[in-house]
Amino acid sequence: MTEPLPTLPVHALEPQPASTRWLVRELWTAGAVGVIGGPPKSCKSFLGIDFAVSVASRTPCLDHFDVDAQGPALVYLAEDALHSVRDRIAQLCAHRGLALSALDLHVITAPSLRLDRTRDQHALDATLSALQPKLLLLDPLIRLHSLDENSAAEISSLLGFLRELNRRHDIALVLVHHLAKRAHRDPGQALRGSGDIYAWFDSACYLTRHQSHLRLSVQHRAALAPQPMLLRLAGGDNDNEPLHLQLDGPLAPPPSLADAVCEQLRRRAGEPLSRTALRKQLRVNNARLGQTLALLEQSSLIARTPNGWTLAPQPDPAQLNLID
Repeated sequence: MTEPLPTLPVHALEPQPASTRWLVRELWTAGAVGVIGGPPKSCKSFLGIDFAVSVASRTPCLDHFDVDAQGPALVYLAEDALHSVRDRIAQLCAHRGLALSALDLHVITAPSLRLDRTRDQHALDATLSALQPKLLLLDPLIRLHSLDENSAAEISSLLGFLRELNRRHDIALVLVHHLAKRAHRDPGQALRGSGDIYAWFDSACYLTRHQSHLRLSVQHRAALAPQPMLLRLAGGDNDNEPLHLQLDGPLAPPPSLADAVCEQLRRRAGEPLSRTALRKQLRVNNARLGQTLALLEQSSLIARTPNGWTLAPQPDPAQLNLID
């Protein structure tokens, strides 16, 4: 006879905590599964190792974000030789003044780990039972299976297994994954492969290039995310300092469309600029541009001429705060 599924009356369910529970404040919620995403050579592995060292030592991630729950960490870096893994972790420990020998961080040394194979699934499950880590880092997803990455049916099975591990062992699980080449306003939708990956995660960090820096943006399923911030890879042989990721502060907010329109007209030194030319320069929705031009004209900041738009004589910059 088939056993029924377990049920509870709704009032017996545990209520949502009054405040968000964090593993790493602002960056990763407690017990979350998710991804560190980015294009190649964007320091995804460095950020993953920073997470692992921070949790294992309860030192702030990126020297800034506090860790709420210390515990063992387990990592598997499929694309790095073991001596390279040791060197990266040792350099971060040196930067933080930690003894490598005292760090409760463990490295899976198997030459391969294929999470679509039953034998490897059982081996990873047993490893988690033995070590009971707070965090598991798997880097990168593409090296952990031989499935069709674009097949929702195949990828959802692998993600389901990882979610099962997450719940059974009460661990945070961090996958390193690549962003596709196509651009998206929402970086989660640019994750390579099936959209199930985007639907699956609880927390995610995205690293992309921003001029000479890295741009770190964060998403959470059930918590507010911090503003995007700037990072850079600091240290190395030439700086006589251990290699580490350094937080350089929040990313400056983009200028408002009103500011951007006025700046374009200012550069023209009185020569009119057509709406078509403005739209091309600013790469903005035509309807939104029309609304902004109308507001700027009503505020006497710009003027319409037969040949296009120009700045109005002696505009008051303080009025821009009322627009957009």
